[in-house]
Amino acid sequence: MNNEAVDKPFSQYMVEQPRSSAGPLTVLYQDEDIVAIEKPPGLLVHRSPIDKHETVFAVQTLRDQLGKHVFPAHRLDRPTSGVLLFAFDGRMAAQLGQQMMQKQVHKTYHAVVRGFVYSTGLIDYALKYKYDKIADKHKRPQQPAQMATTTYESLARYEVPEPVGKYQSARYSLVKLTPSTGRKHQLRRHLVHIRHPIIGDTTHGDGKQNKFAKSHFSFNNLALNCTSMGFHHPSSGRWMTISSELHHEMATFVRHLENFRVVPS
Repeated sequence: MNNEAVDKPFSQYMVEQPRSSAGPLTVLYQDEDIVAIEKPPGLLVHRSPIDKHETVFAVQTLRDQLGKHVFPAHRLDRPTSGVLLFAFDGRMAAQLGQQMMQKQVHKTYHAVVRGFVYSTGLIDYALKYKYDKIADKHKRPQQPAQMATTTYESLARYEVPEPVGKYQSARYSLVKLTPSTGRKHQLRRHLVHIRHPIIGDTTHGDGKQNKFAKSHFSFNNLALNCTSMGFHHPSSGRWMTISSELHHEMATFVRHLENFRVVPS
């Protein structure tokens, strides 16, 4: 189950047959110290005061599935899918978390965003911590903005000849994102900052574009997927990369958009 691929073609990330997010979690890698899964969108990593009525969480589901305790090494937002890493004891999880704090972990995401994104670029835009009135009620407010940087690369552009809002057509781009920091909602907020919000982002995104993607492509999730994570194994110290395919709903969305790909002139 060890996936060492780092630079495989994007087409290999796409899932041809839909898979249900219900049932057992897909294990991408497992050894005696760590385990990585493919987190489906909509799954909380652990219990949260934000949604007290939720009963299904990645931590408990994976613990029951493997028959042993697991400790998350990091988090993915609830609507984000992709690689999620755990350790089998708290010390290993803390070591992995320390790597992330020291910017030693390399994460790659793929996203579908509004509008045409050209070439590559660096988003260097400090972000203030966004407090949730429930989950963050015990945290001290008014912290200064923290440095946050994200590299982006345009992989494909699409134009659907249907009007959306004030625009005569629906334009999208498929982008690869590499954050060097891990601020709250960093990728979602950074893409909004350059006016290319991620499709399906109900907090920071474009409501008309989200509605169009839902009605025309039956896409109901956030078009953001963590497709790879590289790190030093907390026990052996060797560098390893774990990769994930796009979640099937996002892969289907991209596959439909391929019918409207804009060929560079």
